[in-house]
Amino acid sequence: MVKRISMVLLTLVFAIITLLAAATTGPVTVKPDELVGLMLSALMLVLLFIPLIVLAIFHHIVARIISSFYQSFILLCFLIMIPMGVLLPSSWLIASAVAGSIVSLGSNIITIIEKKGNSVIST
Repeated sequence: MVKRISMVLLTLVFAIITLLAAATTGPVTVKPDELVGLMLSALMLVLLFIPLIVLAIFHHIVARIISSFYQSFILLCFLIMIPMGVLLPSSWLIASAVAGSIVSLGSNIITIIEKKGNSVIST
């Protein structure tokens, strides 16, 4: 349980870093000088990660499958950000997207194969 929660929180940190890296790339993205828009985007990311944090508490196979499916969409978003960083020449965006995709893939693998441990529900 601790591994799953820590990996989900690390993925959240990389998602926020990628958001900050993408904020400086183009004219259509959230601007760093517009603090309200940037904070709302970060808050929306945190709200999107709350179901993953809740699902990481439970050890039941159904909760782990749902969490893995949800994390696959996050991994897909990180993988889509890599070509966007190439098209918009931003090395920070590419680096944060690659690191986020590696952490998200690791989180997904840990969610699927973790053995029983201390958790709220263990069957």
